[in-house]
Amino acid sequence: MQPLTKELIEQAIAKYIDPYLGVDLLTAKMIKDINIDGANITIIVNLGYPFAGYERELKAAITKPVMALAGVDKVTLKLGCDIVAHTVQQGIKLIPQVKNMIAVASGKGGVGKSTTAVNLALALQAEGAKVGILDADIYGPNQPQMLGSQQKPESKDGKILEPVMCHGLQTMSIGYLIDQNTAMIWRGPMVTTALQQLLNETRWHDLDYLIIDLPPGTGDIQLTLAQKIPVSGAVIVTTPQDVALLDAKKALAMFGKVRVPVLGVIENMSTHICSQCGHQEPIFGEGGGKRFAKEFAVDLLGALPLEISIRQQADLGKPTVVATPDGDIAKIYRDIARRLAAKLSLKAKDYAHKFPNIVIEND
Repeated sequence: MQPLTKELIEQAIAKYIDPYLGVDLLTAKMIKDINIDGANITIIVNLGYPFAGYERELKAAITKPVMALAGVDKVTLKLGCDIVAHTVQQGIKLIPQVKNMIAVASGKGGVGKSTTAVNLALALQAEGAKVGILDADIYGPNQPQMLGSQQKPESKDGKILEPVMCHGLQTMSIGYLIDQNTAMIWRGPMVTTALQQLLNETRWHDLDYLIIDLPPGTGDIQLTLAQKIPVSGAVIVTTPQDVALLDAKKALAMFGKVRVPVLGVIENMSTHICSQCGHQEPIFGEGGGKRFAKEFAVDLLGALPLEISIRQQADLGKPTVVATPDGDIAKIYRDIARRLAAKLSLKAKDYAHKFPNIVIEND
């Protein structure tokens, strides 16, 4: 019988391709240690993305091939999660207490971007991450309505705002600070300044991810915001409709100009589900997100149906992921959340915080 070695165990583990990373865990450098004690094997795995909804499947996928090796009696698997900060645009500093900012964008309005953004934030939280959401749409802030909160943020020192807690998320929006019927008639520079203040003058608390719900479109305001906000990655929301896809291409080009990596595209309203009979029909077209992903070499993170409950739950301030956490649609949101977080985990890490500040003092 061939003696058990670390190399044999690694070969067994490498047979499993993680569906979210797209590579095996050894290639992704997420197997941290393998200990052999006679017939007992201990494997330490430290993923770079939250995985609560995937833990059981992952344990079985790693343990089974190792148990199949001759001479193995027991496999102990220690799973952990280490979410680190990733690089942002050159010349822009990270925000304290925020590891990663993920911009959720669309080339046009009406594709369900804000609904997707809030459910994505809640899905990442459900997977085990510490998450916040910043409503960057100064003209039409929707997140307070979708989160079911009109609470004014507190300030302990009169300068820095405390985030408003909603469904466990740390949240901030201009909608908390103004009357909901007030029209924001501001020019671009004022909008940019207001957003930077909301971002920098909020006391975020140890966030793994801050979801930025960007305004729709790809104009000067969106470009300026993308240039001044430290973004680790972006997600583009579209529908299968050709017109929406044309605008999604513009959003992709915008992020390319400011060197923000696009983690993938989410196809919203991919098929209509009748609330009466359950019949499905692709009323906005079919396969548009898949064609877009293939043409521009980006990942299709997932597809969401056009179902009335998604809109109803957001309008009532309890988005789908918290309203029906065990439902099929909540599972899709969580699958998308794992996929985008896994893609981000493979990007370059930011090490700036590990270097000490160098101070030169004159004698």
